[in-house]
Amino acid sequence: QVEEELKAGCARQAGQLQEMGRRERLLRAELRRAGQQLESFKIQVIQICSPSAAGTTGKSMTEKQVIEKVRQLSDENQKSHEREKCLQEKLSSRLAKEKEVSANIEVFKNSLQELQ
Repeated sequence: QVEEELKAGCARQAGQLQEMGRRERLLRAELRRAGQQLESFKIQVIQICSPSAAGTTGKSMTEKQVIEKVRQLSDENQKSHEREKCLQEKLSSRLAKEKEVSANIEVFKNSLQELQ
């Protein structure tokens, strides 16, 4: 009976080891894909940041330079969005004033016609 229990325990452990091996292979494959995607993304970023510096492997710029360039582009993008928001607010304000002036002109016209 002890021998049977040991065999069953060994069989369970063997199954668990196989499952762990399968999971490890899946994780390694996912890790490879993620690494390939990261490298592809890095090359794309380098090509966008500095088309003349980007060769086929994108080794012309260091990762630190790429990160700094991405930060710079991000800052510029944020400033651009802030400026756009500010301009939208100014435009809305001017449109509201224009609407108010148009309404006042209409009232003035009506008053003028009544006086005539």
